[in-house]
Amino acid sequence: MIYVLDAFEPSGLQYLADQNQSFVPFGDPRGINWHQDAVGIMIRGSQLSADDFARARKLKVVSKQGVGVDNIALSAAREHGVIVCNTPGINSAAVAELAFTLAMAVARRVSEFDRMIRSGSKIVRPRYLGRAMHGKTIGFIGMGNIGTQAARLFRGAFDCRILAYDPYAPMGHWGDIPHVRIADLEELWPQVDVLSLHVPLTDTTRNIVDRAAIARMKPSAIIINVSRGGLIDELALADALRDGKLFGAGLDAFEEGEPPSRSNPLLAFPNVLATPHAGAGTIETQADSSLATARQLLHVLAGNEPFHRVV
Repeated sequence: MIYVLDAFEPSGLQYLADQNQSFVPFGDPRGINWHQDAVGIMIRGSQLSADDFARARKLKVVSKQGVGVDNIALSAAREHGVIVCNTPGINSAAVAELAFTLAMAVARRVSEFDRMIRSGSKIVRPRYLGRAMHGKTIGFIGMGNIGTQAARLFRGAFDCRILAYDPYAPMGHWGDIPHVRIADLEELWPQVDVLSLHVPLTDTTRNIVDRAAIARMKPSAIIINVSRGGLIDELALADALRDGKLFGAGLDAFEEGEPPSRSNPLLAFPNVLATPHAGAGTIETQADSSLATARQLLHVLAGNEPFHRVV
């Protein structure tokens, strides 16, 4: 039996039905017992622990929508012989668009003005000047599919100077984008007007933007995170915003909760624009991703090699 453990756009579920596949949809009460007879599962953000893999003795395939797999105990999947696959590339354009949108919205104080207008606050416009984007320096940590597309947006729209840090990308990568490749993050921090994060959360990248890094950035700089919570030291970011040492931040990912709880100190700052990990949240992207997740699941269950294997 196939179990769908998260809410998916209907295209993937329709594909399962069209292929005469029996499945238990998200929200069905039977889903609580998926460990007993699931041979394949479709997930988005659900956590799969080592205990889940130990209990799911019939499980053969986990098909994950999106790129990130930090919600899956991969070592346990490997130990129990479960194939894990994902769908990279499909959401790249949408996430890149959100990174660009957040940067512009923070720079031009869009959310601040909106809140002030709705609350009836007096707005003295010269006290709330934004930042121009044309010709600014945009630093990217991670230049995979999403980072590359975001760099093209900034470069094409505003002739921005692109600084690229990605120790895993081959030399000569992004040849179509005028850029400066940065080998050491210490070179990056003081130069950026916008810092955009596009890396997975690993032991190496956790708190990659820490207190020392933030201290080296311009007080006019903006930080954008459309990747994973945990990449930024949130307490250090809050301290810098409180002390006026950054212009603002656009955050689609948080260390705890997406959306975060209202007690998160970052939400107290008017120059923080928060979204609930919605980077891939377009109608088109969700339809394509849902369909790709279902197709890959059935492809692997039929005995074929995954299109995008993780484990």
